[in-house]
Amino acid sequence: MSLTVNGQTLATDEEGFLLDPSEWNQDVAAIIAEQEGLPLDEQRWGIVCYIRDYFERNQTVPEARTLLKNLRQTLGEDLATRRYLHQLFPYGYGQQACKIAGMRKPRKLMLDV
Repeated sequence: MSLTVNGQTLATDEEGFLLDPSEWNQDVAAIIAEQEGLPLDEQRWGIVCYIRDYFERNQTVPEARTLLKNLRQTLGEDLATRRYLHQLFPYGYGQQACKIAGMRKPRKLMLDV
C-alpha cells in the first residue's frame, strides 16, 4: 500500500503505517490524521511531536506510560490520564497517535491505553 503526499508516494503497510519513519513530515501527519478522522489540534499535535522527539533521541516509540509521565510534567495531573489520551485517540495510542507520528506499527500494541 502507499500514501501520496505532495506528489510523493510513501510506502505503508496494510493498515496505513509508514514503512520508513524518516519520510514523515507535517503534511504526512495532516493527511494521516484526516484519514483517521482526527483534527490535528494543539493537544494531539503536542503528543505527535513528543513521539517524534522521543523517537529521534531513542530510536524507539515511547510506551504510553512514558508519555503519561511526560504529560504529568508538562500539563499536570488532570490531563495525564489514560482517559485523556483515549479522548484524543479513541482507537488507541499505538493505533492512531503513533501512526500520525509516522512510526511503523508498534510490534505490541501494549503501547495502547
